[in-house]
Amino acid sequence: MHFLQIWIIPDREGIAPRYDQKRFPDEEKRGRLRLIGSSDGRDGSIVIHQDVELFAGILDEGERATLPLRKSRRGWLQVVRGEIEANGSRLKAGDGAAIGDETALTVTGKSKNAEILAFDLP
Repeated sequence: MHFLQIWIIPDREGIAPRYDQKRFPDEEKRGRLRLIGSSDGRDGSIVIHQDVELFAGILDEGERATLPLRKSRRGWLQVVRGEIEANGSRLKAGDGAAIGDETALTVTGKSKNAEILAFDLP
């Protein structure tokens, strides 16, 4: 089991702090980036009171997933388990990477069952 606590500052004041958890089956994340958090809760994602999108993925060696980044946006990648390559940089469990001045974040699995979290941020 992995526990990852993420703090995101709300887009407005006066919102009560909240805690949420939801299970997304591995088959929905395998070989792709599955939306798990967003400002509008689309696709069954957790509602986040901020202009952010949060994705989770599980990639085997050689599998590739791409997250297009909207214009003037940034990305963040957190490797939860295994090893991956992100936009040409090799990362392993525990590593995080900021992505700027890119149009997309492309992640390739370099080990079996590499787990990642990817953010699209303002």
